[in-house]
Amino acid sequence: MHARLQQLGSLDNSLTFNHSYGHSDADVLHQSLLEANIATEVCLTALDTLSLFTLAFKNQLLADHGHNPLMKKVFDVYLCFLQKHQSETALKNVFTALRSLIYKFPSTFYEGRADMCAALCYEILKCCNSKLSSIRTEASQLLYFLMRNNFDYTGKKSFVRTHLQVIISVSQLIADVVGIGGTRFQQSLSIINNCANSDRLIKHTSFSSDVKDLTKRIRTVLMATAQMKEHENDPEMLVDLQYSLAKSYASTPELRKTWLDSMARIHVKNGDLSEAAMCYVHVTALVAEYLTRKGKELSCYKTVQSSRDKKIRSWGGGQGCTAFRVITPNIDEEASMMEDVGMQDVHFNEDVLMELLEQCADGLWKAERYELIADIYKLIIPIYEKRRDFERLAHLYDTLHRAYSKVTEVMHSGRRLLGTYFRVAFFGQGFFEDEDGKEYIYKEPKLTPLSEISQRLLKLYSDKFGSENVKMIQDSGKVNPKDLDSKYAYIQVTHVTPFFDEKELQERKTEFERSHNIRRFMFEMPFTQAGKRQGGVEEQCKRRTILTAIHCFPYVKKRIPVMYQHHTDLNPIEVAIDEMSRKVAELRQLCSSAEVDMIKLQLKLQGSVSVQVNAGPLAYARAFLDDTNTKRYPDNKVKLLKEVFRQFVEACGQALVVNERLIKEDQLEYQEEMKANYREMAKELSEIMHEQICPLEEKASVLPNSLHIFNAISGTPTSTMVHGMTSSSSVV
Repeated sequence: MHARLQQLGSLDNSLTFNHSYGHSDADVLHQSLLEANIATEVCLTALDTLSLFTLAFKNQLLADHGHNPLMKKVFDVYLCFLQKHQSETALKNVFTALRSLIYKFPSTFYEGRADMCAALCYEILKCCNSKLSSIRTEASQLLYFLMRNNFDYTGKKSFVRTHLQVIISVSQLIADVVGIGGTRFQQSLSIINNCANSDRLIKHTSFSSDVKDLTKRIRTVLMATAQMKEHENDPEMLVDLQYSLAKSYASTPELRKTWLDSMARIHVKNGDLSEAAMCYVHVTALVAEYLTRKGKELSCYKTVQSSRDKKIRSWGGGQGCTAFRVITPNIDEEASMMEDVGMQDVHFNEDVLMELLEQCADGLWKAERYELIADIYKLIIPIYEKRRDFERLAHLYDTLHRAYSKVTEVMHSGRRLLGTYFRVAFFGQGFFEDEDGKEYIYKEPKLTPLSEISQRLLKLYSDKFGSENVKMIQDSGKVNPKDLDSKYAYIQVTHVTPFFDEKELQERKTEFERSHNIRRFMFEMPFTQAGKRQGGVEEQCKRRTILTAIHCFPYVKKRIPVMYQHHTDLNPIEVAIDEMSRKVAELRQLCSSAEVDMIKLQLKLQGSVSVQVNAGPLAYARAFLDDTNTKRYPDNKVKLLKEVFRQFVEACGQALVVNERLIKEDQLEYQEEMKANYREMAKELSEIMHEQICPLEEKASVLPNSLHIFNAISGTPTSTMVHGMTSSSSVV
């Protein structure tokens, strides 16, 4: 061996091919062959050296069941031969050397942490997809040997460790877009099956059927891969497919984690950081649930309490994934973990959990959901306190300080945009197949306009089906599929906004709370009894549609199916009450902000009191409150509208006071003009309503706020109303 090493070391640069000189084809071929042989010789020499080393230091390598720094370094060298390109001859010897390593040190691969077994399976499976049939055969036989040796190591009971790591590695190869799944890889699976069927020593055991089950599972994953390839340019469908795979592995935590991690990478790539953060939260909850099921001893037994969850929770002492429910109610999915063979060989522990919790906090910070970081840190802090790790505690509390500072900053600026929502419906059985007739809520980043998502979806499906076969439905109304031409694929996109009832609004006090964990959305459609879309104020009706999604946003996916719909039709006077109530609410919100947005305030004021545009509010008053018209409408509706106008005048007066405090000298004339218009509007309202409407005079509202009015006309239950729906309500 020493002589071979000396010989290799004595080779000089004369044997290296020099491109600066001309060579004949024969010279080039000779030089290439020489270099290939030298590379192979280096590989074989290194393998011989490793073999001698493992014999000489066997006891040291076996320390801690083969999980020690020395074994890790030796294994990494072996693995390097598979990771770097080698000659066919060299690779055959590498496979033989690995077979010897597995035989001599089985505990390294079948006990303790599965990282070395996982890495080996990953690289062998890559070789199973080699272009060279001889390499595929050798790799398949090595993988079979790894499984068979695992089976023998457990006393011919099972090969759970290798079974699980092979499936995980296949999933990772797919997620890493290595390109497995073709004919070559299928041939390798057949070789493994043939090895199991022809092995007489295990003929009367369950081994061959278990191998068959493994290859069947791999083929199932590969079929899903083919679908992913088909939809690789469709981010929503791609994530949906990966989510389906993650869901199918409820009994195999590591596999579910693999696909959730893959989904997170796709979300990060596409800039969907809230969805990526939710993937991290689900992965962490999955590990917490596993540790709880296994009764693993954790340090975090301290009782914690969240500001948004008044229920005391003792995490780590049997709570599992429910400790994360304060972050998202969607986390209940992780509680459905089934205890199957896949759970027998998972090696999660407290350190893994800590890494994942830190990853969660980092993901939530990047997603600008700073309020949730405290809930994650409340799970980490007890562990560091028990470990007396004061340096990490100092870092955590510093991060918490910065997170709350960020919360204060974005609350004052109002510039944090956590998403825009759209209802998207698909029609066309011949094109969308199972998606035909389905409705989804899509979450788009920041302030995405309707035109942008419409164009994106139009281009996406035009590329799939052909631009001549795709049509956008411009109307947001209910679509009758029978009225559509089956030759086309139809897409309907409607902008929707989060919807909350009065109780929810009282509980969700901040903008963040009204942007997080939301599953109900609303859009409105104008109509008239005559069948026209638009009409005069005295004939204008509108239909309010409330959509409920299956899960809350944000979620591990950026689109969620609609579960059901609720419709409410508003008659003309109810439309007037609703529109005026909305104006009152907007003015009050602007005036009560910590940092008033003067531009928005002036725009709202201009739209409320200026002579040119106040025809809107006054048109409602003339149409429904004038003596000649009031008798046409129910007394309770007329009283509600009058009360809204009183609140409207009061809100406009307050807005003018706030605006006067903020403006500079160059806007004083503009302010006086708005005041004059305001007094003129109050005067006309006084004449219409036959009561003195005093401008700039503060009054106590008869109703606490305009939400009571909204609920009264929409049929939304409140604490003072009888639960039920109005006669114009319907549920789909």
